[in-house]
Amino acid sequence: MKRILLFAILSMSLLGFTQTSLTYEKPPVFSECESEAIDQVKSCFNYTLQSHIYKNFKVPNIISEESYNGNIQILFEVNNEGDFKVIYADATYDELKEESRRVFDLLPKVEPATYNGKPTYVQYSILIAIPLTEPVREIEKTKEVKLSKKDSLNSILSNEFDAIADQLKPYEKLEYTSQLNIPFSHSYYARFDDEMNAIGTNSHTAAKPFVYSDVNKYYDIKAEKESLAKDTDSWVGRKLFNEHLVEIQSKDYWFTVDPILDLQVGRDGAADFSSTWNNTRGIFVQGGLGKKFNFSASVYESQGRFADYFNQYAESIRASGPDPALIPGRGIAKRFKDDAYDYPVAEAYLSYTPSKFFNIQFGHGKNFIGDGYRSLLQSDVASPYPFLKTNIKFWKIKYTSTWMSLRDVRDEVIEDKTFRTKYMANHYLSWNVSKRLNIGLFESVMWQNSNDRGFDVNYLNPIIFFRAIEFQTGQGNGNAILGLSSKYKLNNKFNLYGQFLVDEFSLSDITGGEKSWKNKLGFQLGTKYFNAFDVDNLLLQAEYNQVRPYTYAHNTVVLNYAHNNQPMAHLWGANFRELVLIGRYNYKRWFADAKFIIGQRGFDFNTDEDSFNYGGDIYGDEDFRVGNTNIKIGQGNKTNSFMTEIQAGYLLNPTTNLKVFTNIIFRDFNPEAITASTMDSNTLWFSIGVRTDLFNWYNDF
Repeated sequence: MKRILLFAILSMSLLGFTQTSLTYEKPPVFSECESEAIDQVKSCFNYTLQSHIYKNFKVPNIISEESYNGNIQILFEVNNEGDFKVIYADATYDELKEESRRVFDLLPKVEPATYNGKPTYVQYSILIAIPLTEPVREIEKTKEVKLSKKDSLNSILSNEFDAIADQLKPYEKLEYTSQLNIPFSHSYYARFDDEMNAIGTNSHTAAKPFVYSDVNKYYDIKAEKESLAKDTDSWVGRKLFNEHLVEIQSKDYWFTVDPILDLQVGRDGAADFSSTWNNTRGIFVQGGLGKKFNFSASVYESQGRFADYFNQYAESIRASGPDPALIPGRGIAKRFKDDAYDYPVAEAYLSYTPSKFFNIQFGHGKNFIGDGYRSLLQSDVASPYPFLKTNIKFWKIKYTSTWMSLRDVRDEVIEDKTFRTKYMANHYLSWNVSKRLNIGLFESVMWQNSNDRGFDVNYLNPIIFFRAIEFQTGQGNGNAILGLSSKYKLNNKFNLYGQFLVDEFSLSDITGGEKSWKNKLGFQLGTKYFNAFDVDNLLLQAEYNQVRPYTYAHNTVVLNYAHNNQPMAHLWGANFRELVLIGRYNYKRWFADAKFIIGQRGFDFNTDEDSFNYGGDIYGDEDFRVGNTNIKIGQGNKTNSFMTEIQAGYLLNPTTNLKVFTNIIFRDFNPEAITASTMDSNTLWFSIGVRTDLFNWYNDF
């Protein structure tokens, strides 16, 4: 955290002796400078302040001014009443920091800076050099002087820095109308779900994350954030409760910088270790260059130890090599101390919008397709991956194409000690058929780098049928999946939604009634109830998901529908049925979520006596399937599970989504047979913490 704060301070100090987050018409004015011409006020302010420091600063006795050479970095503010306040002081000795604060406390009240004719606050940074030197007043000359070519160049260079600073203007919260993604969190997206789904809107809500400009048509995020702002004038209060840590805006660009935190501590009642914890620190940067180009980056440094069932799962999907675990949804983890994990993560993307119809994004992150809590088509449960995505919107259509580079990290597919690369491309066509009905068509194909094939340009065309291309390149070289989604708005309070997935389909086997293994199908049915029982901001949701055995798998094992040992669709893979019940409520800055999941799954036994593939593991080899017919959901090591997760908390900063929370998970997991990979467990996991909510944590595997 200290390094992040120093980064922010240094970022601001790069602006020199000028205001860091707000521009002004006239700087603050000491009484000594009231008679100065307007073009001399700035130099008079500098000289008067430096003279005050020189006359009043007393080098502490423990420091020899003759032998010590160094600088004191001061960040200070002159508020809208003309009072000086030191925000941050950095020096080698604490005594120098204390003396700096004392000297600034002696400064008299001044006439405050003005903006649009009104008093405003300004922030400055200054270096105090030790040994002290008496300042010299530099008068800004305005008369015309004939300069040599060399002098002219020096003049331009010396004024350029100030010119850049002078172009700064108050931050206008441009992110809320930009082409940046709204960080995808189910909890936060619930705040504007009802407005996006009102009857008659031409919104498209399945392809996520949303961009701010799309949501801004239906829900004023900027107004929501401002309505939640706390009444505070102090710099610390504004940054903690209302604003980005750093906000910079000029005529042609803007950017913000924020720290990322996910600090948790808790207890798993069934675990042998004393506590669970997570320690994430990071930085989040977003901005825009002109009106068409935006960028975002988030970097996380994390260590953690989780509930016992979570740790076991993380280690069960570990990558090939010495590292002990793969943290679900995050990435490969190194060992930290004896029983914890170290897992760095980085996500970033560029967003370019050449016209109102077209947006293209290139980056490293996740995507999601669906209106539910789960997705059977493409979900965000796996680790981040490189992607290229285009969105085309016109009439009642939104067409999303995504190309991804994925990895298979298992021991059995490693080549030359490197992870196996595979690629995936998908298309999603969303069509608002009427004011109430939306239909979406989905297709996806997975292929590997066989025969030095690399990224197959056959799949680069965004308007094409993947199934036909798969036949042209050889069925063993690709795994195509088709899907259908739909949403119907009963009224402004009730929505129905669903998905239907086809991985492989045999009409003759279906009509034969023998439940063939070839019928790799799945479906989802769900409903949302907005402002339930006339309670504002109360969302109730019910969802049923079902996927048959062997779905998402493939006879070429590396072509399974997965990345980094995690599914690219539903968290449970295949061979399951599940009921999800969710309630979400928010009131001003307070929020509460409750989730109940009841499920039945079929696992492999993985014993010497029974090594059949029962269809739940999407990495499983289909050649070892348990049979060709009479394939049922839950076959194999049938496991019933129940999970409850309840979370409540307070939104500390609506602008950065920083929240304090408490979370309780109860999980009951009951397989018919106890095996090395399927253990009976009963977990009560309690946590409290503070978190910047930028992505979904899924604990319900």
